[in-house]
Amino acid sequence: MKLKFKSCYQANGYFSITSLQQINNSKMIELLFIIKLLVAIAFVIGLSILAENVSPKVAGILSGYPTGSAITLFFFGLEVSPDFAAKSAVYNMMGLTAALTFVYVYYIASRYFKRFNILLSSLSAITAYFAVVSLLHLIEINKYIAILIPITFSFLFIRLFKSIENINIKTKAKLNYKILFVRAFFAALIILVITSVPKFVGPTWAGLFSAFPTTLFPLMLIIHFTYSKEHVHTVIKNVPIGMFSLIIYSLVISIVYPLFGIYTGTLISFGAATVYLLVYKKIRSVLDKRELKKTAIEGE
Repeated sequence: MKLKFKSCYQANGYFSITSLQQINNSKMIELLFIIKLLVAIAFVIGLSILAENVSPKVAGILSGYPTGSAITLFFFGLEVSPDFAAKSAVYNMMGLTAALTFVYVYYIASRYFKRFNILLSSLSAITAYFAVVSLLHLIEINKYIAILIPITFSFLFIRLFKSIENINIKTKAKLNYKILFVRAFFAALIILVITSVPKFVGPTWAGLFSAFPTTLFPLMLIIHFTYSKEHVHTVIKNVPIGMFSLIIYSLVISIVYPLFGIYTGTLISFGAATVYLLVYKKIRSVLDKRELKKTAIEGE
């Protein structure tokens, strides 16, 4: 009798612990949903306001900063494991090739289609992205190949976008709650879908999907819809420059996540990506000054 009572007590204790774990997991999922939503809102609204008040050029460069991929890889590490996220980061670098193809096809399609320009440009770009991702999935890769391919493509697209003119937004749209909500909705929807991928696929596919331009795509839609395709082209022109920071970020993630965990690893990786942008800014500033000086001398 005592044995039965003890067994019953242990069973009840087991179910109590299990129930508590289920409740905690449910609360964690709700918390992650809110965090993803808030981060998406902050990134997209921030980039769109930056494009309007500074320039689409700056927004294009910073859109390559590890925002969407950082969110995705961080939650891969949090929801699955740091090792899973680290392995996904290698494929994320490869996936950046698809992301660059995405913006290139959007650029070409937006120049070609006369009707339903935004819709057809978006569908063309998304189709191109998944076509490239499907091909990349067939390639047996290592870190060296994962670094070499996106760097090569970045230089290629810098060359292809060279003729695009950098233009600024002169007449800015008046922001209101409706506009802010629509801007936030696109980013939130895309990020929530992409960060759900690892629950259904392995780290290879998850890493490739994590390179989807989760913050850049909504930004492009916002600028295109609110202003013109020419303003979007300015954003697109500067994406490959910023993409190097994302390559650096993903590479560092693949190294430091297993060593230091997702929190310290994320800080280190963001630091490395930021250093690249600061160095680029300094070099660009020196080159621009030389160009101005050369022009002034020729004018004399």
